[in-house]
Amino acid sequence: MAVEPGLLKREALKEARRCLSLRDCESCEVCELLCPDLCITRDEKTGEILIDLDYCKGCGICASVCPKGAIQMVLDDSA
Repeated sequence: MAVEPGLLKREALKEARRCLSLRDCESCEVCELLCPDLCITRDEKTGEILIDLDYCKGCGICASVCPKGAIQMVLDDSA
């Protein structure tokens, strides 16, 4: 069996940036599964991921595990 060479490091990085730069949520549910406060759910009608900010304690786990980078932690200025 012949071994085919893969991408060079710089080519692999370029491809990864292209694929992972799209920051649209794909509803993979990783954030929902790992949320310790259970404040992330899926809307049964639309399939959209919902975050209940009244229950969220702001731990940031969802943002750190999101493979698309679709969740960002932002300071709340209302306090």
